Amino acid sequence: MTTPRAFAVIPAAGMGKRMGAAINKQYLLLAGKPILAHTLTVFQACDLIAGIILVTPQDEIPFCQNEVVERYGLTKVLAIVPGGAERQNSVMNGLLALANQTAEDDIVLIHDGVRPFITATLLQQSISVAAGGAGALVAVPTKDTIKVVHDGRVTATPDRTTLWQAQTPQAFRFGQIMQAHRKADQEGFLGTDDCSLVERCGGSIKVVPGSYRNIKITTPEDLVLAEAFLQQDAGGKP
Repeated sequence: MTTPRAFAVIPAAGMGKRMGAAINKQYLLLAGKPILAHTLTVFQACDLIAGIILVTPQDEIPFCQNEVVERYGLTKVLAIVPGGAERQNSVMNGLLALANQTAEDDIVLIHDGVRPFITATLLQQSISVAAGGAGALVAVPTKDTIKVVHDGRVTATPDRTTLWQAQTPQAFRFGQIMQAHRKADQEGFLGTDDCSLVERCGGSIKVVPGSYRNIKITTPEDLVLAEAFLQQDAGGKP
C-alpha cells in the first residue's frame, strides 16, 4: 500500500475590496514581504507537502509568478491557475489542475492565501486526520455570543459552547473533495467553505483545534494585528 502524498491548493483570487488598497490584499507587504509569500513559505518548508497549486486572477498570473513564486524560491508551486467567479470555483480550478498528478487517496489541503500564520504543526495534524478518512477542519471555539438575526431582529441565541469558528486549512482525500466539488457544481450549490460540500455528501468532518493567531487578513485592522504578531515573534512588544 502506497503512502498518500499531500498537496495544497491555495486560493488567492479574491479582489480584497474590504481592504481598500490599491492592490489586491494578497500582495500587500507584511514586514516587507507579500502576505501570499508568507503563507506559501510555510507550505514550502513543510516536508509533508509534495506540491502546491496556486489560484490567482488570470491577469495576475505573470506578476505572481515573477514577484512571489520566483522571487521567494517557492519551488513547490507546480502551477498557477486562474480563479473563478467565486472562491468555490477557484478551488475547483485548483483541484482540476491536480487531477492528473494525484491518486484518489492522496491528501489535499485547501488554505486561504491570506492566512500567513498557519503552522507546520497544524498542517501535519490536518494531513493525519484526512489520511484516516475524515475531512479535517482547523477551527477555534468562538469567543463571542452569536445571534441569529432576521430583518434586524434577533430570532435566536445559539449555545456558544457548540459553536466553532472555521479556519483553513481544510484537508481531504483527493477523491472525496473532488467528488464533493463536482456534485456541488452539477447541482448549482454554493457552499460557505469546502467542508460544507463534503458534509452535504454525507462525509465525516473532524475538528483540528486551531489558533486564534491563524487570522485571515481581510481588513486594514487585520493587517495591523498581523504586524503586531510578527513584532511579537521577533521579540519586540506587540
